[in-house]
Amino acid sequence: VAGIGDMSGDVFGNGMLLSRHIKLVAAFDHRHVFLDPDPDPAASFAERERLFGLPRSSWADYDAALISPGGGIWRRDVKAVPLTAQARAALGIAEGTLSLSPDELISAILKAPVDLLWNGGIGTYVKASHETHADAGDRSSDAVRIDATELRARVVAEGGNLGLTQAARIEYALSGGLVNTDFIDNSAGVDTSDHEVNIKILMAGGIDHAERARLLHEMTDEVAALVLRHNDGQNMALAAARYQAPRLLHVHARYLRQLARDKQLSLEGDVLPTGKEIAARRSAGTGLTTPELALLLAHTKIAAGQQVLGSDLPDDPYLRTMLTSYFPAPLRTRFAERMSAHRLRREIITTSLVNEMVDTGGSTFLFRLEEETGLPVPDITRAWLVAREVFDMPAFWRRLGQLAGQVDVEARILLVLEARKLVERATRWLLMNKRPPFGVAETVNSLSEGVATVRSGIPKVLSGSDLTSYEERRAAFAARGVPAGLADEAAAMVPSYSAFDIVTSAAMTSRGVEETAAVYFALAERLQLDRLRELIVGLPREDRWASMARSALRDDLYAAHAALTRDVLAIDGDRHSADGQSQAAERVAAWEARNAAAVSRAEATLAEIWQSERFTFTTLEVATRVIRTLVAPLPAQAALA
Repeated sequence: VAGIGDMSGDVFGNGMLLSRHIKLVAAFDHRHVFLDPDPDPAASFAERERLFGLPRSSWADYDAALISPGGGIWRRDVKAVPLTAQARAALGIAEGTLSLSPDELISAILKAPVDLLWNGGIGTYVKASHETHADAGDRSSDAVRIDATELRARVVAEGGNLGLTQAARIEYALSGGLVNTDFIDNSAGVDTSDHEVNIKILMAGGIDHAERARLLHEMTDEVAALVLRHNDGQNMALAAARYQAPRLLHVHARYLRQLARDKQLSLEGDVLPTGKEIAARRSAGTGLTTPELALLLAHTKIAAGQQVLGSDLPDDPYLRTMLTSYFPAPLRTRFAERMSAHRLRREIITTSLVNEMVDTGGSTFLFRLEEETGLPVPDITRAWLVAREVFDMPAFWRRLGQLAGQVDVEARILLVLEARKLVERATRWLLMNKRPPFGVAETVNSLSEGVATVRSGIPKVLSGSDLTSYEERRAAFAARGVPAGLADEAAAMVPSYSAFDIVTSAAMTSRGVEETAAVYFALAERLQLDRLRELIVGLPREDRWASMARSALRDDLYAAHAALTRDVLAIDGDRHSADGQSQAAERVAAWEARNAAAVSRAEATLAEIWQSERFTFTTLEVATRVIRTLVAPLPAQAALA
């Protein structure tokens, strides 16, 4: 690690005490330059800890006897700092360089080939190569500032504000460096302050000063856990966005244009890519960088928060749990009656709601659903809430958070994306099949039990390729170290897309959910609907219209599948098999016998499409229409109604 700051500073000092394995090879502040080319992690940690607790300490207070050979501490006003072979090796300085001025040495520290450059100080130390020092807006650092192309650290973390210009972050990220933005890396501090203020408002007038101080101290660790959980979710959102960035460049470009049209951001002022730059990245197979995605995340939360706060959604009684869970446990009972009267109650609910929705759903979740449905953010948020509750996503996110440090980041990202697709499909289903605005509690209560029944029956009701796909997904997650229960749940999310169709079909036909699910998946296997569905999902999405056409075609197939399930369930007759799957197969066979000619024609057309291996939007639309022709027509009286 190379660092900017001293141990007496909260930002730098706290950061350097987060791990006992840190090897801090170099650091500087406005007074000193510190070099420790090969530090002993245990001894240096203890010394940093001592300095952190020492009032008004500086690097001059560091025990020089603990510094490894070739290191030392120098004041920034000396004329030159001698460089040893060990110091040159640690900082990646060319052989033959025997000394450097303090400013030159600081520039070398900024360029050091380390794992992490930790900025915990004040100043803008890195600019983009095309920027001038004046663009950085920090004359005091002109003498030491470097270009982003000179950074050799694998990761840059900005505990201090404006350590890099935004253009520098982007240039560094485009070259493969990992960096967020200062407002992302600093967000835990802001989040903590928000909690502190809101807690003090809640307790105002209901507790004496001494008791309040004791209670605040007692709740420190829990507040920290609440803050870190949110920040972990925010960073996972950015990790997932970075993972998908090349594939979603067309969506991000459309979203940026909309935000610019709405004057929520400025492409030039916010250093965001123009149409020409987007085209260049598309040709190069790259997408937005993490600093750009961070800006998109922030603007999404701001815009969504304003719209939700301006609606009646924060007043929905169902969201009271979101308010209470914001506060530490000791306050949830002691001040329960006061929470509903908290003067920032609506703002707390809105912030918590939007943070979770955007962090788990991604920055483009709301934008894409607005494009597809034409519905406003509060209606989409209401549907998301229902999907979140019905599929018990908070429990899933908690279990996923516990995997940090146990599985690699990519495994966590893949789990995030699997869950994200389930919630997004469920949200879209609700928006298309129920007239917004609908009651959150009422809708959750009407769907939860049935959906739980469907999910508990997977994989027992799956067969053929659906079962094979489920087992492959489960094995892939298990191979990445995902615990068995979580791997099972994630693998079952694809067939769970159909849960709402199954539950509503069961209600419409007065059949059991288990029976309906068995017929639904038996039909999928018999008519190769799973194959058709996967081909539709694989269609290109190069622009908005292609994305909307693909989604509409997929929804048509799901709707036809549900309607066919109801047709099969409408057939009465004796069932000779004892188990549900066999009974479902008998039902499908009976339906097929009654519709032999139509099924035969459909199979012939589908066979031609499969054999052609030309799976374009046109051929797949024909295939979906063939499936729709198998649905029994409505009686004339019902059709007129």
